[in-house]
Amino acid sequence: MHETVLSGHAADAAWAADPYLHALDAGCGPLFLQRSDGWLLPLDVERWCAPADSADQELLRRCHGPVLDLGCGPGRLVIALARRGRPVLGVDISPAAVARAHREGRPVVHRSVFDRLPDEGRWGTVLLADGNIGIGGAPETLLARARGLLAPGGRLLVEADAHEVDERLVVRVRDGSGRCGPVFLWARVGSAALRGVAVGAGWTVADEWSEGGRRFLELRP
Repeated sequence: MHETVLSGHAADAAWAADPYLHALDAGCGPLFLQRSDGWLLPLDVERWCAPADSADQELLRRCHGPVLDLGCGPGRLVIALARRGRPVLGVDISPAAVARAHREGRPVVHRSVFDRLPDEGRWGTVLLADGNIGIGGAPETLLARARGLLAPGGRLLVEADAHEVDERLVVRVRDGSGRCGPVFLWARVGSAALRGVAVGAGWTVADEWSEGGRRFLELRP
């Protein structure tokens, strides 16, 4: 059976599909990205729905100016930044994620990262946490998008994959019962591959660190 593979803006439909919505409503998994060959990558729904942990807090400590969190999910980083008094806006395509953030009274908009966003070119920090550098399956495209969102002197804080991988994948969201969303393009990029992509796209790697088994890079245009 032929299946349409979603990419770019259209792939956002995958994160509005039932398996993801149900997991966010429950606040827990199991939830996976399923590769076209059947391989499963576990998704850490419990961490996404919990308060910011120590690795998150170290990431947020490095934020400067107003912060835009792309693919914010249920909004744990938005909540933590707001509690620090930092101007912040989250962006997510999932109605369930946005509704959960709104119940906490947090500023999150229901849009694609490729939609027109508030205050483009004025954000001091843009966040791509939790593997969101994979959105659309083309990190180069997402880095270009982030550049247009930053104010002069701004910074992009990116979470790389914990493993040294560089993959462009066809995946779908799947739950523990085998229910699946539509197929779409995704990327997994480790820190070495992300450095190469970023430098090739005209970014400077200003810093790199690990915390709690997670890897992060600070990029400057």
